[in-house]
Amino acid sequence: MRKFNIIIILLAASLALAACKRTPVQDGVAVDDAGTSIGAGADGANASGLGADGSTTGSGLGGSGFDGDPLSKRVVYFEFDSSLMTPEAQVIAEAHANYLLSNPGVSLVLEGHADERGTREYNLALGEDRAKAVAQFMQAMGVQTSRLRTVSYGEERPVALGHDESAWGLNRRVEILYGN
Repeated sequence: MRKFNIIIILLAASLALAACKRTPVQDGVAVDDAGTSIGAGADGANASGLGADGSTTGSGLGGSGFDGDPLSKRVVYFEFDSSLMTPEAQVIAEAHANYLLSNPGVSLVLEGHADERGTREYNLALGEDRAKAVAQFMQAMGVQTSRLRTVSYGEERPVALGHDESAWGLNRRVEILYGN
């Protein structure tokens, strides 16, 4: 019951933040308050919705929130050593939960991942915690547990092979996969 209350409080806070927060953009790339670019998608798009070549992907964050439908995003990202969902991750997870609630025959696999830092065992556990965090968030929105399956790959399936923060940030994720 305590976890459910925490999830509800986090959901309410994230919705309040999402309603009023604008992501600053510099040179077509979303940046945080320190001027650092904010993540990139698994499809190679940065958070502004621009691909590496500057082309529009139709998803991502821009100066006024999501450029496209958050349902089009299939990856949520996490901070270092954390399984707490960011407000952006909650918006994406909420969109997918609403889709599941509107489509009773559909199910999801939530794949948890971690960057290369830490032991293999630790990263598997962290990936599992991240996948479970997304699942619990969706369950709090009313999605049946039987429609969500979680799996952790830890550091074993990186999308970025670099050994720097930009690569690690892309590898700290949960991928949302439809089907069984």
